[in-house]
Amino acid sequence: MPVAASFNRDLVWQSNPSVCGPASVANVFRSLGETATTEAAVLLGTGWCWFGICPIGLTLDELADAARLHTQRKVTVLRDLTAAEFQEHLRRANDAGRRYIINFDREIIFGAGVGHHSPIGGYLETEDLVFVLDVNRDFQPWLIERERLFSAMDTLDGQRKRGLLLIE
Repeated sequence: MPVAASFNRDLVWQSNPSVCGPASVANVFRSLGETATTEAAVLLGTGWCWFGICPIGLTLDELADAARLHTQRKVTVLRDLTAAEFQEHLRRANDAGRRYIINFDREIIFGAGVGHHSPIGGYLETEDLVFVLDVNRDFQPWLIERERLFSAMDTLDGQRKRGLLLIE
């Protein structure tokens, strides 16, 4: 998978539970050759987190705003997706010019946990499996059925649905 290969087996794990979003953006930027390749660099100028701690984490919109501060690439929030729209985006997840970060509820998949962000490394369409490049060292990269991942994404984060962040 070309996108997964662009990470060069060099994922940098989130430094604490509150920075999965900035860690995901930093990893994506590293895979694209951007300069903001650390959590601190991604958070620079946002004012949302102090001393490397984001007390309640970042929403998908906040993460998009942080990414936009540090790239000229197009950054798009995709939410309220249908299952078919989600699958269509996954079909494009192997395009070397695109990167997706998914925001999902860990409890739906693992039975415990809260909201989380991680890059998508690719989609195995024949098997209908998504390769999630989890930035949490305890989980590390894993494969999951598309429908299960969609169910975990198709949940609320506050008053709004979770979704995907597309960087291209």
